Amino acid sequence: MIAHTTLPVSDYRKSKAFYIKVLEPLGYRNNMEFGEAAGFNDGKNTDFWIGRQSTVVPTHLAFEARSGDQVKAFHQAALAAGAKDNGGPGYRDYWPGYYAAFVHDPDGHNIEAVWYDYSKVK
Repeated sequence: MIAHTTLPVSDYRKSKAFYIKVLEPLGYRNNMEFGEAAGFNDGKNTDFWIGRQSTVVPTHLAFEARSGDQVKAFHQAALAAGAKDNGGPGYRDYWPGYYAAFVHDPDGHNIEAVWYDYSKVK
């Protein structure tokens, strides 16, 4: 199990404001800050961090949602916060019941919210 991860960002203030809005529908709250690094808590752990770096290489990161409605709310919040759409909410062919939405954050990171709809698994 991964305890926590940090995503590098080029504009700390812009990214912090972005992630506060985007992660709220998934139950995350910004609960820690050290210099130009911010931690986000999902109710159990501070498991997601952003931190300013001079070099940012876009990557993919997926957050698990608890429902399809959370996936939709994540996608709507992300677009409202300035994200670029990279795939609206819907089922994917990755495996049965994989319901996800994708956006690009201000640095081009591919951020996903996914819900595993086990009612679709046979």
